[in-house]
Amino acid sequence: MNSASRILCLATLSLTVFITGCSKKPLRPDPGQTVLGPQAGGQGSLNPSDVNTPTDLSARDGFVGNELRNVLEPVYFAFDKSSIAQSERAKIQAAKDYLAKNPSYHILFEGHSDWRGTSEYNLGLGDRRANEAKKYLISLGVSADKVDTLSKGSEDSKKDADAETMKHDRRAEIVILKGPGGAPAPAGGAEAPVTK
Repeated sequence: MNSASRILCLATLSLTVFITGCSKKPLRPDPGQTVLGPQAGGQGSLNPSDVNTPTDLSARDGFVGNELRNVLEPVYFAFDKSSIAQSERAKIQAAKDYLAKNPSYHILFEGHSDWRGTSEYNLGLGDRRANEAKKYLISLGVSADKVDTLSKGSEDSKKDADAETMKHDRRAEIVILKGPGGAPAPAGGAEAPVTK
């Protein structure tokens, strides 16, 4: 093989590696390796009919570390929307009522999206959903320092899921935190929202 053929082979090989390397998407972390762990939403997440009603919320005591999950129903959203539907507002009112009975606790709204869209867009959408829920809770009279937000985007959603699963992936989880605020850091860091 002469030097011109070798150079041509090397150039072809380099171009092939470059093209295939650029088209790959980054791998998402396994939920078991994230800050919040596998208990956060996603496939097999909470069915709204399994949630306790607001009348018996104060009887629950099942904190895992600093967090108590699945006591308050998640707030669900329409596809690609972050506005709080009238039918979902009672869930945020239940969070206000819970804080009134448990003033030492805080609320974390954890924003989620279904699998469709880019990771960056879904992180932004999850952030908008969490912040809309926070704004609504503050409008009910809860102090802003009692409410935190976090976006998980589509991290916990099931790829190529059916319509019913995607409907439950579009949510803001309501997590109860012990002690003074301080939302957990997002796994991998959230990027600035990208608009569609």
